Amino acid sequence: MSGRRVLDFLQISLLLLVLLVVGLTAAAVTMHFVIHGAEVQVPNLKGMTVEDARSQAAGLGLSLDVDNRYYSGDVSAGHILTQSPTPGTMVRRAWQMRVSESLGAQTVDVPNTVGKEERQAELELRRAGLGLGTVVHLPVAGVAAETVLAQDPPAKAQGIDQPTIHLLLAAPNDQAADGYLMPDMTGMLLQSALSELSRVGIKAAPPKYVSVAMPPIRFGAPPPRPPSQPGTILSQQPPVGARVDQSTLVKLTVTR
Repeated sequence: MSGRRVLDFLQISLLLLVLLVVGLTAAAVTMHFVIHGAEVQVPNLKGMTVEDARSQAAGLGLSLDVDNRYYSGDVSAGHILTQSPTPGTMVRRAWQMRVSESLGAQTVDVPNTVGKEERQAELELRRAGLGLGTVVHLPVAGVAAETVLAQDPPAKAQGIDQPTIHLLLAAPNDQAADGYLMPDMTGMLLQSALSELSRVGIKAAPPKYVSVAMPPIRFGAPPPRPPSQPGTILSQQPPVGARVDQSTLVKLTVTR
């Protein structure tokens, strides 16, 4: 009888072990589906209308936020220009996707606000379908406070990216300057740019030099000219129109 009892005990133990393994496996499979079932693959929304993109995102349990709008000569107005996260990324449901919307090709004529009072300048920008961007102040003797000293992009500018205009305003003479508008230094020679920055007390980091590929030489054609003169600024950080002051360190990429 003792041997029989031992055999029964072993059989029961084996059965319990099998049930335990089955239970753990089922739990693991359930956990997998719970975790991965809550994930979705980000669709490609580029080129879609905002309405269609929002509908597709909602169908996957995602939300969509238009966080910027840009002019584009390639993508029709009301369609998606860029998106984040990128297509194919796995995210949890209820994830908020961020997209930029195309305003179509630039058709607005940028007005000249220089010399006008800030409120009047803002009204003219609004009438033209433009928004007010960064506003900074600079004391200037003999100029009434809140008068526009400069704007970026300038009047009649073409090929602008965003429908916002940054303004530099005159401040009372007893008020310290609270910053400057970062100018467009691309295409300038390095020394000229450094002199302009130094004049207003803004420092630049050691420039980053890059080599620019020469165009191919063709038989019978005159020698190709370099794409840009050595020492020419290719890019800058902060970007054009950003607010900068004496604490800002400007970074320039220059041709070798």
